[in-house]
Amino acid sequence: MKGSFGSKVEPSMAITSTRSILLLPLLLLHLATAAYSIGINYGTLGDNLPPPAAVANFLKTRTSIDRVKIYDVSPQILQAFANSGISVTVTAPNGDIAALTNINSARQWVVAHIKPFVPQTKINYILVGSEVLHWGDSNMIRSLVPAMRTLHSALLAEGITNIKVTTAHSLAIMRQSVPPSAGTFRPGFAKHVLGPMLKFLKETRTPFMVNPYPYFGYNPKTVNFALFRPNRGLFDRNTKLTYTNQFDALMDAVHSAMKALGFGDVDIAVGETGWPSVCDGWDACSIANAQAYNGQLVKHLESGKGTPLMPNRRFETYIFALFNENQKPGPIAERNWGLFQPDFTPVYDSGILRNPQGSAPATNPAAGGQKWCVPKADASNEALQANINYVCSQGVDCKPIQPGGACYAANNVRAIATYAMNAYYQTHGRNDFNCDFSHTGVITSTNPSHDSCRI
Repeated sequence: MKGSFGSKVEPSMAITSTRSILLLPLLLLHLATAAYSIGINYGTLGDNLPPPAAVANFLKTRTSIDRVKIYDVSPQILQAFANSGISVTVTAPNGDIAALTNINSARQWVVAHIKPFVPQTKINYILVGSEVLHWGDSNMIRSLVPAMRTLHSALLAEGITNIKVTTAHSLAIMRQSVPPSAGTFRPGFAKHVLGPMLKFLKETRTPFMVNPYPYFGYNPKTVNFALFRPNRGLFDRNTKLTYTNQFDALMDAVHSAMKALGFGDVDIAVGETGWPSVCDGWDACSIANAQAYNGQLVKHLESGKGTPLMPNRRFETYIFALFNENQKPGPIAERNWGLFQPDFTPVYDSGILRNPQGSAPATNPAAGGQKWCVPKADASNEALQANINYVCSQGVDCKPIQPGGACYAANNVRAIATYAMNAYYQTHGRNDFNCDFSHTGVITSTNPSHDSCRI
């Protein structure tokens, strides 16, 4: 199933709310003037991931990413992206769908999960569930469109008019995708779910979001077609158009299916697409292939050329994923979709770093003096202990702050955190965001070393 449609359909990835994104301008009907941007899916299935504030600062200062997509409504993440200028798409988990069909429950959900964070955090879209038509039971599927409509009404009732409601689909919704001009949805879904959904999306000027994954249609004979490399192409006899890559073919198949239902004018967004860099011995996976797909995808989207059936269309696209997440279940590939390691080191050059050579240059002591990272005066002991735990899980040498070490200080969490936070800062490029620690760290020009503890 997953190979047939080029859609990422492992249960561990589709059901969980941890993947991580793109957001769309409010009026995508004005395609010629629509803003272009690349987004990223920000997942959190890892025990070694950086604090959300550090993630927000990294994306803002070091990448071209200006929007993220998350798989829940994490208050920590929403707070971290406040006043960052980065837009956030949130997800109402599949388990919330039934309750969201009730207007009172939907309003309570908005009051609890959305209102506390707007407008400081730019929440542009709420996705109702994740790949519901693929993974949901019959009741969940029946409730999907009513929940979307009710949540939209709830937002308006709470005075929120600039957040759109949609949902993301696995391409298992397709009955046929080859040739692209003959793309059709599965009949039951087309009549009872997708038709009514597209009507709602057209009314609210909201995009139809899909998750195309050429990786899952991998065939050694057509690998160049999947990776945007030179190839013979796919000729569509119905339109006399030739396709040079599978991404365009999948997108046009979805467009054809939408057009067949009378909704070819509804915009399309890409909720997820990507390529893993490591897997269980399968030749599809490699850093070279992942870099080829994601890197060429970015260039293709930046060109604005669109697809053969949708020329000059710009599709806001969320790449999957931001980090390699070490706690994802399943095969090795599940833990290797990231563009970055948890310490922000690029797995490969995907074309989104502002300085693709690597980390920003370290501070030059001759130019501006040496700098250290220390705890803020108002940082709590609990927060500082969490910083210590995080740093020591990242491969930083923590022996000096263990009993008997030169910087060990019994019952003095602040002193131990000073060593740990600075050690992390110094060994990770001395970027300001490496001293954020969820707003508990600060840069200083005063050396905090003391006695025999050299920091």
